[in-house]
Amino acid sequence: MNVALRVNPYGIIRCMSELVPLQPVDYLVIGHVAVDITPAGIQLGGTVSYAALTARALGLRVGIVTSFAEGAPIQALGGIAIMNVSAEHSTTFENVKSENGRRQTLHHQAAPLRFEHIPQVWRNAPIIHLAPIAQELESSLAEKLSGSLLGITPQGWMRAWDENGRVAACAWRNSEQVLGQAGAVVLSVEDINRDLELVEEMAHRTRILCLTEGEAGAVLHWNGDRRRFRPLEVEEVDATGAGDIFAAAFFTRYHSTRDPWEAARFATNLAAHSVTRVGLNGVPTAKEIEACLMEVLL
Repeated sequence: MNVALRVNPYGIIRCMSELVPLQPVDYLVIGHVAVDITPAGIQLGGTVSYAALTARALGLRVGIVTSFAEGAPIQALGGIAIMNVSAEHSTTFENVKSENGRRQTLHHQAAPLRFEHIPQVWRNAPIIHLAPIAQELESSLAEKLSGSLLGITPQGWMRAWDENGRVAACAWRNSEQVLGQAGAVVLSVEDINRDLELVEEMAHRTRILCLTEGEAGAVLHWNGDRRRFRPLEVEEVDATGAGDIFAAAFFTRYHSTRDPWEAARFATNLAAHSVTRVGLNGVPTAKEIEACLMEVLL
């Protein structure tokens, strides 16, 4: 299938006016990139960004279906094929730390993403990762995609916001529709407002569910069994994106080995390395990937 694309100065393929062939990918991630307002300035964020860069670091051909506005700071995604649905604004978050935890505000939201935005050649990618951050994906997407592994990070389906943009946890509508289709689900304790009973209920409705718990590591639910994976001891600098890196590492390793326990150990260790650096600098290095592979194979 030919689609309207052009390569920009950063090597990023984006929806434009001229037709060029689009190549298959190994790892397709769908969801909004985020523009994060931080004390240090505007930064690129969102599950899509961290997951795509991690999958590429793991040696996969990566494609992104997303939506952002002109001027979004997407330079870090250079060389990755991106199908962008143009929008007036990029999805923009502001996160403020407080004594009661993180206070998050949604200032803008990009365009919704629909099945028809996904290029035909990408719809059966070996790994397809649905990664909403602001209710931008319809639950029905899970039934329409035929990749050999459908990975879900449902964070964006589990948050809502008021008229002032203040973000809060909410119930995941139509969750059964997605959980029944998923090959693996990764979410954090913050996503479910630390409701562990909800996690148990969700685990019974899907094949594999992994709950990340920050410095405590991760808990994997599979076939009625549950195991905890402790992370490496590191000095934490910035935990932003660690859960997204975990998810991409888990989906990738599980797809190649079909061993969820090994995949969880690998992802836990790789995510631990990521918190030693700030922001997208936490994307794993070749040396870290090699070390984590050696650890799980010993």
